[in-house]
Amino acid sequence: MTALGPAARRRVGLDRIGPPRLAPRRLGPRRPRLRRLGPDLIGLRRLGLRGKIALLLAAGCALVAVAIGLLVHQARLEQVADGARAQALAQLVRVRQVYELTGHVDEDDAGGALDSLAVPEPLRRAALDGRRTTYLELSSDRPAVWAARPIGEHVLSVHKPLDEEAREMAEFDRQLMVSGAGVVALAALGGSLLAGRLSRELRTAAATARRISEGELDARIGGPGPAGGRDEVAELGAAVDTMAATLQSRLEAEQRFTADVAHELRTPLTGLHTAAELLPPGRPSELVRDRVRALRTLTEDLLEVARLDAEVERPDLEVRPLGPMVAGIVRRAGEDVGLTGADDETPVRTDARRLERVLANLIGNARRHGGGRVEVSVSGCAVTVRDHGEGFPERLLREGPRRFLTGAAERGQGTGLGLTIAFGQAQVIGARVRLRNAPDGGAEAEVRLPAAAGH
Repeated sequence: MTALGPAARRRVGLDRIGPPRLAPRRLGPRRPRLRRLGPDLIGLRRLGLRGKIALLLAAGCALVAVAIGLLVHQARLEQVADGARAQALAQLVRVRQVYELTGHVDEDDAGGALDSLAVPEPLRRAALDGRRTTYLELSSDRPAVWAARPIGEHVLSVHKPLDEEAREMAEFDRQLMVSGAGVVALAALGGSLLAGRLSRELRTAAATARRISEGELDARIGGPGPAGGRDEVAELGAAVDTMAATLQSRLEAEQRFTADVAHELRTPLTGLHTAAELLPPGRPSELVRDRVRALRTLTEDLLEVARLDAEVERPDLEVRPLGPMVAGIVRRAGEDVGLTGADDETPVRTDARRLERVLANLIGNARRHGGGRVEVSVSGCAVTVRDHGEGFPERLLREGPRRFLTGAAERGQGTGLGLTIAFGQAQVIGARVRLRNAPDGGAEAEVRLPAAAGH
């Protein structure tokens, strides 16, 4: 916003108070420049909410500061120009009076001169036309103001340098820029502080939503806000809390219903099982007994799932060597299950009964849906159950086990509760189950147990 610059077109009686005019730019596409702007735009998209708000506030304040600075600069420059013109005219009047009294002009007095060759040509022509006028040069290297008037056939002129005024304008412009930079910095800081509070509240809401999605249904963002509040973030938090409370109540109602139905079915199923055992030998009796056993197994699985959902299961943890413990589980599972690593003495801290429940369900799932011999291997703290079937469907690997859903028709018939129970019991004993497909075909389920402390 400086008033000084290269020499430009001059006009009589008109201050050169603006910045030098720029040559018109060639119009047309500038693809290299657009390509250079690409990474900046991508970087802006990657900024967080806090950075974007602070940046937008700083940019808005910068535009306002530039606009106000230009207006103030222009007003101050016009004020300096008007003062310089008035002083030059006053000096011209005084020099004319001295000339009329003495008949000569003292060139050392206020830069007065008669027919000076240094007078700008536009000013000389105006004076010879009989006009008293001024000429202001603020865009040259040596800013000055001229005033001239006709005296008979001569031109009487005065010249006043404006170096001091130019320095004053430069200092004034520097102060404007410093003040503008300070305003922009304060705006960016204020925007960052304001956006920081908003960002923290939104991150808290996101973290709570993730906890809810992971099964922590009693997680809440915060208490209820003031009635009639107009804070959008508070409304979002209240909506998420209401959603979580509704979801929790519905899931608890579903769990209670499942547990109640399974519990109520146990008594008639016990009687039905006893009656089926009293039937005479024969194929129809075997079919009835088989269906009764399946229904009884389903009822027990439902009760187990209900207990796991209610998180009332408590493990009885002890330190035991993993290989021999798995060997006993495999022997009880049947002769069609192979075992490697039975001599692995790695100590683990687990509940043997629940671990057997996990492995039995995985072996049963592999036996039911796989093909060929089921293989169990022990390595360190991990137990892997593998079959040689079609492998796990992609949806099961992506979303995890879901009750009453086997994942794909090629996996055969089933309730889908086996994997659900295996995952639930593994969580109780602190183990982790990972499902994957083997590179050479078949499904693999790995159970990784926590190592015993101090081993």
